[in-house]
Amino acid sequence: MDKQTLENLLKECGVSLYDTETVTENDHRIYRIYITSDEPVTLEKCTEVTRIISPIMDLNPPVEGEYFLEVSSPGIDRQLKTIDHFRHSTGELVKLKLADGTKLKAKILGTEGNKIKVYDKQDKTEKEIPFSEIAKAKTYFEW
Repeated sequence: MDKQTLENLLKECGVSLYDTETVTENDHRIYRIYITSDEPVTLEKCTEVTRIISPIMDLNPPVEGEYFLEVSSPGIDRQLKTIDHFRHSTGELVKLKLADGTKLKAKILGTEGNKIKVYDKQDKTEKEIPFSEIAKAKTYFEW
C-alpha cells in the first residue's frame, strides 16, 4: 500500500498520518501506523481505525510476509522527521542533534519556509535552523 492511499484511508477515519515504521520485536514483524487528530487520539480511536483499515491491508499489504498491524498515537516523546512535524509541534520542547554534531534543547517557536525557529534553552537565544541541518529531533516533556 502506498503512502497516499494510506493517508486517504486515514482521512476517511477522521485522523491524519503522522508516520509509519516497520520493526521486528520478539521475532515478530510489526507495521506501526502513527496517527494524529485535532482531538486526542484515544485507544478507542486506534481500535476503530485498526478495524477499518486491517481488511484493506490484508488485500494490499504494506510489507511482504507476515506482520502485525499496530495503530497508535505518536506520543509525547516523538520523532520529528518532516517540516510539518515541526510546524504542528510549535510551542513544544525538542531535543535537536544537528548535522555538525551540536546538541541542544529548545522550544519550537514556529517554522518559516524550510527553517525552524527555536528558543535555545541553554544560551537563552532565538535561532533559525535550516531543516536540512537537523540530523535528529525528538520532542520531550519536562516534569
